Amino acid sequence: MKQIVRQVCGIDVAQKELVVALGQMYDDLSTKLLSHKTFTNNPKGFELLLQWVKKLTEEATGVGYLMEATEVYHEKLAYYLYLNDQSVSIVLPNKISNYFRTLDVKTVTDKTASEAIALFGLERKLNSWNPPDPVYKQMRQLARERDQIVQSRTVAKNQLHAEQTEEAPLKSTVNRLKKQIFLFDKQIAEVVSEINGLIKSNEKI
Repeated sequence: MKQIVRQVCGIDVAQKELVVALGQMYDDLSTKLLSHKTFTNNPKGFELLLQWVKKLTEEATGVGYLMEATEVYHEKLAYYLYLNDQSVSIVLPNKISNYFRTLDVKTVTDKTASEAIALFGLERKLNSWNPPDPVYKQMRQLARERDQIVQSRTVAKNQLHAEQTEEAPLKSTVNRLKKQIFLFDKQIAEVVSEINGLIKSNEKI
């Protein structure tokens, strides 16, 4: 009888849902996809996911949870699994995409993506994920916020330039756009100040 040597839960993460595939590898290095299911991307869905995996897997072997780094949508699940003593791994999307092309799959769907993630986890050695230092997480959030404000300011500046290029610019519109740009400049300065404060107060950076 074949012995289970590895179990992986591959998770395709979207903003509102998790499409999950569960797979096993045996001592003869063969693999099998056991089942797949969809859960909501929220704490209740996370809880149901763990219950589902527990019912279908061998507890003694353990289960690795693998997902792609998808902007911020995977973060809450990763923290939840980590805090519940589960083995978590996160890989860059291009690694899964490259692996997907080696499979005999003609159509890319959430289901086939989750299956590819599970198979990737069964066949490759994965690094365990650990939450980043809170300071680095704050830095990343602030940097993301600054980028978003800069983008909004650029849009406002382009709108202002377009309005001022008009034959007869509307003064009220020009004034509002200038106020928006002033506000964006102020917010950018505040975020940069907060970033500099974190750098100065933390020796790890």
